[in-house]
Amino acid sequence: MSRDFIGALLQLNAEKNISREALIRTVEEAIESAYRRVAPGNENVCVEVDSETGKIRVFRAMTAVEEVEDPTLEFTLEEARAVKSDAELGERIELEELDASSFGRIHAQTAKQVVLQRLREAEREQVFGQFANLEGEIITGTVSRVEPRAIILDVGREPNRVDAILATTEQSAMEHYRLGQHVKAYVLEVRRTTKGPQILVSRTHKGFLRRLFELEVPEIHAGTVEVRAIAREAGSRSKVAVASRQEGLDPVGATVGQRGNRVQAVVAELGGEKVDIIPWSDDPATLVANALSPAQVVGVRIDEELRIANVTVPERMLSLAIGREGQNARLAAKLTGWRIDIRSDVAAAPEPAPPVPPVPEPAPTSEAERPVAAAEDVATAAQAEPLADEGVIIVPTVGPVVAAKPKRASRASKAAVVPTAGPVVAAKPKRASRASNAAVVPTAEPVVTAKPKRASRATKADAGEVAS
Repeated sequence: MSRDFIGALLQLNAEKNISREALIRTVEEAIESAYRRVAPGNENVCVEVDSETGKIRVFRAMTAVEEVEDPTLEFTLEEARAVKSDAELGERIELEELDASSFGRIHAQTAKQVVLQRLREAEREQVFGQFANLEGEIITGTVSRVEPRAIILDVGREPNRVDAILATTEQSAMEHYRLGQHVKAYVLEVRRTTKGPQILVSRTHKGFLRRLFELEVPEIHAGTVEVRAIAREAGSRSKVAVASRQEGLDPVGATVGQRGNRVQAVVAELGGEKVDIIPWSDDPATLVANALSPAQVVGVRIDEELRIANVTVPERMLSLAIGREGQNARLAAKLTGWRIDIRSDVAAAPEPAPPVPPVPEPAPTSEAERPVAAAEDVATAAQAEPLADEGVIIVPTVGPVVAAKPKRASRASKAAVVPTAGPVVAAKPKRASRASNAAVVPTAEPVVTAKPKRASRATKADAGEVAS
């Protein structure tokens, strides 16, 4: 019987990958629980199993304490020394050994159920401990089920196979999965459940991109090249800032690889997502300028108090610096931690100062301060007085005057007399009536009279008198 028991322990150790000590402790607790369930008063029953021979000892024992809280399991130090003279506080004192024949069929069935239950618990705990250390790492699984809200991946090997949940929120919109496909994912969390450990994975987390570069770039895995910051919009574009810890080593060249083979392997795993590799700099202005690549930057002005970077780019590079729907500027802001304000060099150029308006002269307030009219103006006003009574409009002017062309002249209208010092060109009337008089323009310069379209005989006679 002992040989069969040891053989069963070894078989469980190989199948469940559970340590031998844990299996023995599980059997001991199962037998103790069977004794306590079958008969009352067996709370102080203890079981010991010899791992070499498989022999089982069942005995009663109590613990020596100063103050007794549970009389069924504890007793005072004086009572313990009455059984064992050198007993100490906290020591478990064996009182009597029970006969193995008292362990009957009911005890065996109860112990079997407890053993199976404890084995399942130990197996779950062992699997949980195996995957709990993988948080923040990349695991590879096989697509077993495709559900509306998640994809289930089979992770691990038999018998420790576990389901990993890849939620739709953690999937890239550019990727499509099929049954049996091998998928790499980033472990977010490992949870304990009644059905075993539950693993939550992601393919959109920026830690997934970091781990992929560690797999593809030996310098990053060794630590000579460090990934300082990552900004990512999964399925579209990512920016990675790298720095070198070794003098003379180009971090960007080491990350990109010969002919871009290293970064292309990462892009292929991400389903064609674009990845920009930029050098890290402790200078905020240089870092912001590098983060806006591939756009060229003219200048960067840093506001330390408000954490704003005012960037000036050429006019032709403005749309490239902002990116499609602002993606390039948004990723640069996430990467650097600065708020970025982008302007073109044309918009940022200083505007010319507005002209200063002339100061108006103060108006005269008294008769003595008013300017004296010229002699010609006085004479013109004297000549205009008798014409005003006849309904003639007088327009005094100094420069050349062009009389406005009337829309329509009535028969009784009077000609306008315009005294002027310069040449005057009379407007050509649209239509002249028979009774209309020719326009008389007294002036010191020669006057050019417009030729009418149609003139009556009376009008011609009047025009001859004006010419003479």
